[in-house]
Amino acid sequence: MAELPIPDVSPARCSGRFTISTLLGMEEGGRGPYTPTEGSNCDSAQPTQLSSSTLCTRTFGYNTVDVVPAYEHYANSKGVGDPRKGRPSLADLHSILKVTGGLAVPIASLASPGHAEAGPEAGLEEAEGEPGRDSEPEPVRFGWVKGVMIRCMLNIWGVILYLRLPWITAQAGIALTWLIILMSVTVTTITGLSISAISTNGKVKSGGTYFLISRSLGPELGGSIGLIFAFANAVAVAMHTVGFAETVRDLLQEHNSLIVDPTNDIRIIGVITVTVLLGISLAGMEWEAKAQILFFLVILVSFINYLVGTVIPATAEKQAKGFFSYRADIFAQNFVPNWRGPEGSFFGLFSIFFPSATGILAGANISGDLKDPAVAIPKGTLMAIFWTTMSYLVLSATIGACVVRDASGSLNDSVAVGSPGCEGLACSFGWNFTACAQQQSCRYGLSNYYQSMSMVSGFGPLITAGIFGATLSSALACLVSAPKVFQCLCKDQLYPLIGFFGKGYGRNSEPIRGYLLTYVIAVGFILIAELNAIAPIISNFFLCSYALINFSCFHASITNSPGWRPSFRYYSKWAALFGAAVSVVIMFLLTWWAALIAFGIVIFLLGYVLYKKPDVNWGSSMQASSYNMALNYSVGLSEVDEHIKNYRPQCLVLTGPPNFRPALVDFVGTFTKNLSLMLCGNVLIGPRKQKMPESRLMADGHTKWLMKRKIKAFYTDVVAEDLRSGVQMLIQAAGLGKMRPNILVLGYKRNWRTASPESLEDYVGILHDAFDFKYGVCVMRMKEGLNVSRVLQAHVNPTFEAAEHPKNGTGSRAAPGTAADPTTLASEQQASTIFQSKQGKKTIDIYWLFDDGGLTLLIPYLLGRKKRWGKCKIRVFVGGQINRMDEERKAIVSLLSKFRLGFHEVHILPDINQKPRPEHIKRFDELIAPFRLNDGFKDEATVNEMRQGCPWKISDEEVDKNRAKSLRQVRLNEILRDYSRDAALIAITPPIGRKGRCPSSLYMAWLETLSQDLRPPIILTRGNQENVLTFYCQ
Repeated sequence: MAELPIPDVSPARCSGRFTISTLLGMEEGGRGPYTPTEGSNCDSAQPTQLSSSTLCTRTFGYNTVDVVPAYEHYANSKGVGDPRKGRPSLADLHSILKVTGGLAVPIASLASPGHAEAGPEAGLEEAEGEPGRDSEPEPVRFGWVKGVMIRCMLNIWGVILYLRLPWITAQAGIALTWLIILMSVTVTTITGLSISAISTNGKVKSGGTYFLISRSLGPELGGSIGLIFAFANAVAVAMHTVGFAETVRDLLQEHNSLIVDPTNDIRIIGVITVTVLLGISLAGMEWEAKAQILFFLVILVSFINYLVGTVIPATAEKQAKGFFSYRADIFAQNFVPNWRGPEGSFFGLFSIFFPSATGILAGANISGDLKDPAVAIPKGTLMAIFWTTMSYLVLSATIGACVVRDASGSLNDSVAVGSPGCEGLACSFGWNFTACAQQQSCRYGLSNYYQSMSMVSGFGPLITAGIFGATLSSALACLVSAPKVFQCLCKDQLYPLIGFFGKGYGRNSEPIRGYLLTYVIAVGFILIAELNAIAPIISNFFLCSYALINFSCFHASITNSPGWRPSFRYYSKWAALFGAAVSVVIMFLLTWWAALIAFGIVIFLLGYVLYKKPDVNWGSSMQASSYNMALNYSVGLSEVDEHIKNYRPQCLVLTGPPNFRPALVDFVGTFTKNLSLMLCGNVLIGPRKQKMPESRLMADGHTKWLMKRKIKAFYTDVVAEDLRSGVQMLIQAAGLGKMRPNILVLGYKRNWRTASPESLEDYVGILHDAFDFKYGVCVMRMKEGLNVSRVLQAHVNPTFEAAEHPKNGTGSRAAPGTAADPTTLASEQQASTIFQSKQGKKTIDIYWLFDDGGLTLLIPYLLGRKKRWGKCKIRVFVGGQINRMDEERKAIVSLLSKFRLGFHEVHILPDINQKPRPEHIKRFDELIAPFRLNDGFKDEATVNEMRQGCPWKISDEEVDKNRAKSLRQVRLNEILRDYSRDAALIAITPPIGRKGRCPSSLYMAWLETLSQDLRPPIILTRGNQENVLTFYCQ
């Protein structure tokens, strides 16, 4: 821990092992951990100021700015105006303390933004104002029973429980009905375990299913599922309401009391019902919870009423309808299946029953209204699944042991036991249902009468009340779930035009606008009054959610991310994968066309979010998976042997800040995109302590700038004392495994004649270093220059190009106050370059003067494959002798055809060795004149003595020895201006200056002479003398 130079305090004031003001901060009037309270054990004569706050803590027996672990240090939920609740920064602990005005202040804090404005009193004033604020009423929060278990049970129970489960038992038999129930529950249980794992892996906020999936799998899948899940819940409100309205309509029909007609009665009753439910929802979650408890009690009473009815001795009327109380032979007969009708198949019945097992997400959907979602969601969901499963199993077993499959309902069918001509199990109980059973005209019995539960129960109207409770509770749960999920989706702003519905009202942040939207959707579908077509799509939407929840759990587990640490341990990634696969299979078993529609909608919404790329970062498992894939492939690449056929130009581009040299970035990005590695390197020159904060601040901004420009490249920077040592670091350390640069790309140094001689030595030295490390070299020159920093009014990297500021040093040395923040950098206007526009039918001229392994050919070839350069004709120029032009041309054409580059236009330059024009020779001599020693051909020792301290100087002997090579560059420039005046791009093999024999000024004079006065961009490309092209297939 970092100790503070604070005078010793008396033992009485520092008694005990340690005293921590931080942990008491919230109890002492809301003061922050950096704010000492009155009378605290601090030496007020010399407090310590850290990042605009004051701290005096005595920890482990001595004064320190370090703090012990606390919840506030990890919570990112900080309200506006709250005092700072954070640990000291590394700079606070690590930097040198400077005493200013009696305060010990870290130097890093003095330099931090906002330090001057906020003194030690700022934190105190903020903290002291905290208790005086009006305290908002606490929002209503629910526990696991009231908030999750009861809500899920009500949503799982539905009309199928009352009206279809007895009929399914008659068709499939008790054994297969139990199998159908257990298969359905297996899917929901696996999903429940997955929900439990995801909801316990961090703090869960409002948004329910959408929140869980989006924060696990990312906004793409989460957003699409959130939208369709909210819509499915809104339509489900209409479905359950219509189920209730149909039951009421049937009761009215029985008593001949229809309001208008059967269809319009459903509409009238449905609209009135959903309006009442909306009123309950708008009254607040507390009233909605009370209504749900009322529905729950009604359903429990109806269950008890049914179970009591099964043990009451059957009356003659009930026996006529097939009820005979518990009988072993009835149980035995109903234990095996008896398929009837078009739906009489195992999967047909499974598709009918499965929707009644859904509804397990009702509790998770109100996650924002739970006291502790991490405890309530797992416990409540799994308990709801358990109790509803038991109710289904008990119901099918009990009713299958009490009621026969066929009964006439006529009291006249009673016969004496053992009467002849009587067939069927009822004969042994004194009833003859043979006639209606053979004619399949029986109106009663499990196979024919949907209201068997009402008939068996002790008091029939209570079963009707249970049906009302099941339908209304499910409708109310969906009416609450849809706006809650949709509100979270609106706040994330993944889709346009929906943000209006994200506003919350009241202490629970109720989505009133979302409630009204859900109400409008529900009323619209209620007025249709024909939901048979939309119902399968809704079921498939829910199954989509189940599949993605299971896949989320599996994906998060398989990525082995350290952030995946659910406190709920009773899950299996393979079970989750199985649950996801089964959910998809069930989607197609239920309704294949609805499954295709659901997938189509999900894919469309997924594609939209992928296209828009919302600026969110939730630490999803997709991010972890991307890292895993990149890591595995990178490691696997190390095991792959290199081959010339797989050679890729992997470029380290010395851009400085990339936005300063957009043309250089665009040029390399054009031929490396989707092909090879591109690294933008920046050398920050200066003291490490001064430049490191700038490096951390700007790196993210430069990366975002590259992404906005659609350049697929990495950005990296190093801090060094001078440019050359920084580039040496980049050359040696850049890359990973086999993904390491093999070409150094840099801009031409236009101001080499006026720049400091040291920077000239550094520039040429960088080229030598690149060749030493087996790099190819590519130098780019444009007539208008590469550096646009003067236009951007930002700092300059004068080592490469800054004629306006020759004394500003070298490298990326910023003037005070010129560094832009990352947001500004990424949002600045993008400069357009020649490499972003279509080149039309121009030419790319390649001057392959020396065999460097083929790199001079390869880069223009890759450039020509791109759409913007695709119409350009590529011409190849090579040197030759005038008396052997045809033979040399045929040889080069033959070689190029073997390389399969598609270069067919080859020109031989026979006049390459002609003497240049005198005026051009004179210009070259004037170019090197300021750099000559004028030693008069003295011996080497004397020359070295004269050159001491100025190694860039050119001796007379060096001028004489390299005269032919110098004249060659002059002549080549004349040829370039003659042949390539109108080219789109010129690529040429430059000369190489031998280390120790060719002064840097002479070499730069060669490059200057070779590339001067040319309108098109010129690329001076030199490979490392190793093949990058081959015409062999192995």
